[in-house]
Amino acid sequence: MKQRVITAIIGLVIFIPFVVYGGWPFALLISLLATMGLNELFRMNNISTFSFPAMITFVLLWGIFIDLFITSIFSYIPVNQYEALFIYIFILLIYSVLVKNKKTYHDLSFILLSVFYVGIGFGYVVETRFAGLEYILFVLLIIWLTDTGAYFFGKYIGKRKLWPEISPKKTIAGFVGGIISAIVVSVIFQLIYPMYDQVWLVIAIAIIASILAQIGDLVESALKRTYEVKDSGTLLPGHGGVLDRFDSLIFMLPFLHFLQFI
Repeated sequence: MKQRVITAIIGLVIFIPFVVYGGWPFALLISLLATMGLNELFRMNNISTFSFPAMITFVLLWGIFIDLFITSIFSYIPVNQYEALFIYIFILLIYSVLVKNKKTYHDLSFILLSVFYVGIGFGYVVETRFAGLEYILFVLLIIWLTDTGAYFFGKYIGKRKLWPEISPKKTIAGFVGGIISAIVVSVIFQLIYPMYDQVWLVIAIAIIASILAQIGDLVESALKRTYEVKDSGTLLPGHGGVLDRFDSLIFMLPFLHFLQFI
């Protein structure tokens, strides 16, 4: 627990200034975190960081991130983002033929799904910050209090397991406690810095966001169980890897944008 707390404090000291400043430095940091998260997924499935499929996937990820959030690079080349994506897919398919199916369609599908999962999720982290500092702070507080509430409710009153096949330690009480904690912090945030017209809307957003955050955590747990790893990585002592810390955020944010809450 001590190591976990120390790592969290150091992480916040590094991360929060980027969140507050925003702009291209924040987009650059998130691009780096997305790259590391994507590499964690590759390593789960024994895909080398320096393999050809991994390398061109990193290039695609960085190309789209830089074009969307830093500077328009696709204006200098004769293809747009969607065309670049199609070219990337066809290159993967050609590669599977050239290596005589040593990398199968299944492997390449995993790579493609991974870049969508990580790329879209982290992309909306940047998009949320660009919408305003208050929005990213709002969702970060929801996630942090959801995690905290789930931990303490689960530890002290949790008995019935939520989904033992996926995450043996999570309980129904923890799930509900996380939602309650998210509601409380959201209402307090609304009172200090009004973001929405009605308190009931804030409560509804908090409930939806907290549920999505916990589902995102379960998705990551399911991935780790599939590939029989304890943590997605070792970057953060006591916490695991990038995906272990950002799984809730990158799952929740796209839905909040789709629902036009942000």
